[in-house]
Amino acid sequence: MSGPELIETEGVPIRAWVRGVQLEAGARRQLENVARLPIVYHHVAAMPDVHWGIGATVGSVIPTERAIIPAAVGVDIGCGMMAVETSLVAADLPDTLRPLRAAIEDAVPHGRTDNGGRNDRGAWRRGVPAAPAAAWAELVGEYERLVHAHPRLGRGNDANHLGTLGTGNHFIEICLDEQDRVWVMLHSGSRGVGNRIGTYFIELAKQDLRRAIKHLPDRDLAYFQEGSRHFRDYVDAVAWAQRYAAVNRQLMMDAVLAELRAAVRPFALGATAVNCHHNYVAREHHYGKDVYVTRKGAVRAGLGELGIIPGSMGARSFIVRGKGNPASFCSCSHGAGRAMSRGDARRRFSLEDHARATAGVECRQDADVLDETPGAYKPIDAVMAAQDDLVEVVHTLRQVVCVKG
Repeated sequence: MSGPELIETEGVPIRAWVRGVQLEAGARRQLENVARLPIVYHHVAAMPDVHWGIGATVGSVIPTERAIIPAAVGVDIGCGMMAVETSLVAADLPDTLRPLRAAIEDAVPHGRTDNGGRNDRGAWRRGVPAAPAAAWAELVGEYERLVHAHPRLGRGNDANHLGTLGTGNHFIEICLDEQDRVWVMLHSGSRGVGNRIGTYFIELAKQDLRRAIKHLPDRDLAYFQEGSRHFRDYVDAVAWAQRYAAVNRQLMMDAVLAELRAAVRPFALGATAVNCHHNYVAREHHYGKDVYVTRKGAVRAGLGELGIIPGSMGARSFIVRGKGNPASFCSCSHGAGRAMSRGDARRRFSLEDHARATAGVECRQDADVLDETPGAYKPIDAVMAAQDDLVEVVHTLRQVVCVKG
């Protein structure tokens, strides 16, 4: 049985799509803290991949009146998914997929390990290629205006991270759908510059609310109110970081498609392509009011809208179509959701466990990716069953190649 459980709080209620999946105590406390804020409107929605997060709960949807909570948006602003269908089929792929994985890893900077001078730390330190440079030329004007107002935002990677994957749960995959058609799917966001914007404004919110912050259930839930000193700058900065994230995904997708063409043969793109955020804030109309909706680890699932819900390494992923359920603020989960911390996963699982869980997928099977092993996540089938009133499945994808940072 799908549908939300109702959790009463000292503030607005919580509607949680957690039937058949875990809602850990820490995540529940975080949700209750958010629900107590005076700016939260109507109710808080929790998706079935909900789990404890830094600042605010991952897998939460938070509507607020005339205010935004920067820590709820988070530091990976605009993080999200992109998937593209191709005209290739499974039989077109080479029998051995390791060279294709190596080619993708060489084309897209990722991870902490040196990648020909193009890893996560250095990125394009031998020079930004033409495509990211041209994209940056379109983005830099507004960024420079933000830096002029807030000089600390100008310290660190910006152009140097365009077209790069990052680390953690960010990934690039070659997948097959239920008809053995080949898809390319990837997950990343606004990288170093988004992290810097998020971190900076989270601290500014605490300063702006310093007189009232002692009354908050959690200092990380400090917020900007409309008309306050830094509200408009934050809205502009977040909107810019969300554009940066979408452009970043497109640049990586173009690079991966080029490597796939070189490894296989020329092909056309299919009818379906999706590029969606799952860490962001948007102005929307719900329950009779215009509100700011913050989706931290949640995808917009308005009626007919396409989204992506990835599984973990070795698990299935889904292209979905939203049902426009108003109770979830037209949202769905952004993935399977972690079932345990990265440290717990490293302690609990062995390399042999990881190899068994990712059998049939060309991917890394070393100790550095143990925290991303499938057993560290909730079962994706249970997550999907818990939200069948939020989305319908359009395509089911299984990975054959997975690149992790």
